[in-house]
Amino acid sequence: MTTAAPAKEFKVTYSAINADMSQFHKLFDEGLAWARKNMGQEHPLFIDYRAVPGKGGEPLVDTSPIDNSWILGRFAAASAEQVGAAVEAAHKAQKAWARTPWRDRIKIMRAAAAEIRRRKWEIGAVMSLEVGKSRLEAMGDAEESADLIDYYCTVFEQNDGFARPLGRLMPNERTLDVLRPFGVFACIAPFNFPMALSTGMSSAALMAGNAVVYKPAQDTPWTGLMLYEVYKAAGIPTGVFHYITGRGAVIGDAFWTHPRVDGIVFTGSKEVGMRMVKEFSKDWPKPALMELGGKNPTIVCASADLDMAAEGVMKSAFGLQGQKCSACSRVYVDKKVYPQFVAKLLAKTQAIVKGDPTQKDVYFGPVINARAVKTFEGAVESAKNGGKILAGGDVMKDGAFAKGTFVEPTIAELSLDHELFKRELFVPFLSIAPVSGFDQAIEESNKAEYGLTAGLFTKDEKEIARFFDEIEAGVCYANRRTGATTGAWPGVQSFCGWKGSGATGKGGCGPYYVQQFMREQSRTVME
Repeated sequence: MTTAAPAKEFKVTYSAINADMSQFHKLFDEGLAWARKNMGQEHPLFIDYRAVPGKGGEPLVDTSPIDNSWILGRFAAASAEQVGAAVEAAHKAQKAWARTPWRDRIKIMRAAAAEIRRRKWEIGAVMSLEVGKSRLEAMGDAEESADLIDYYCTVFEQNDGFARPLGRLMPNERTLDVLRPFGVFACIAPFNFPMALSTGMSSAALMAGNAVVYKPAQDTPWTGLMLYEVYKAAGIPTGVFHYITGRGAVIGDAFWTHPRVDGIVFTGSKEVGMRMVKEFSKDWPKPALMELGGKNPTIVCASADLDMAAEGVMKSAFGLQGQKCSACSRVYVDKKVYPQFVAKLLAKTQAIVKGDPTQKDVYFGPVINARAVKTFEGAVESAKNGGKILAGGDVMKDGAFAKGTFVEPTIAELSLDHELFKRELFVPFLSIAPVSGFDQAIEESNKAEYGLTAGLFTKDEKEIARFFDEIEAGVCYANRRTGATTGAWPGVQSFCGWKGSGATGKGGCGPYYVQQFMREQSRTVME
């Protein structure tokens, strides 16, 4: 178990404005020194808060995408049988946790949010090393994690624990409607927001009275371990939260095929998520909460502020190296302003500072692993057939980039029927094309099977109204300089995927998320 450094109070989100960045960098450097000091340790599984050695083969060697020679830690690889043991333990502990008064559960969860804030500089530094996040992205992830817990607690409180009296048919009849937990949730997290998404999914399940068996992404076990430490320090009871690391090929299915698993909450690929949805409910329907990626469009109209649009698109396309479900990956530009917009976008892209993202003022770091590099190379080759590379297109291998997984931020001008306008890539690759106007832009935007986020730049209020009415996406932004399609925050923007991007129609960060981890029960008493 790692030891936390002293707490530091300072808040910055993904879109820091008017913040004291000198103090920010000072505190981040302290967190980074702590993270480097704690690199290279060996870490077990944690079942019932007991350290358990893995039985699923050789440990996972967690290396940094910035420099593959940096060994961040060695993490136990679980077997399918060990996953089953965690599920059984969670099942036994869950009923007592569900009977815990909801206000007491909320008190514990708020303590977890406070613990994240106490450790946020260390958490942010670990994510920067483990994922390749810039300082701002890493600290935004940590801050969002704490805010997610607090927001969901507030929703719980505003709804009085989700219990309300109903009407009467007879004078001596009293009915209370309550929401109750399902039981045990499998929580399977992605690498790109390893703290915020892990925390958002698991905290909602926990405060609702469920137990959780948690698997962090194979690329981010250290961040996942820090979440486990947070929950233990906050007072989550033994057996209610379990930390399991391992190889997806060995334990992935074991998380959701176990008969004691009552629900799944998953963020990841559409392919994997859809298989879960189709196969999970065998004997009766079970909740499967899915966020499954995006192919997010931005529309730039003839009246748009082109400098604002270019900045918003650049930040959303290349923040975290395009490895966001919400990343802007395609742009439709009115042909009247297409040359001017492209010139501005290229200038802003060429000015991006690339390098080791743990360092001050570096915006653009590595992609997560060698598989992502291959995806990037495949996209570049595809773009050359029926398109033209306007910027980037190369893998960076020289000098400071030699030991990491670095690729260039890339922009490709493509025909509207090109396959890259439809396929999710999860790398820093932006497809762009001119269109005849707003109508064609909306039509093209809605052709993809995904519907997560979408952006618009225009000065025409009628176009804004039509955009919100006609775009097939759950998270919509108009004229957002800080990110055309990215940057949702708890209680500010609900993060809900439509179509192939989500399973329930109610997203994280919003007022309807926690309820999905509970089922309704009507309680009538005759007096």
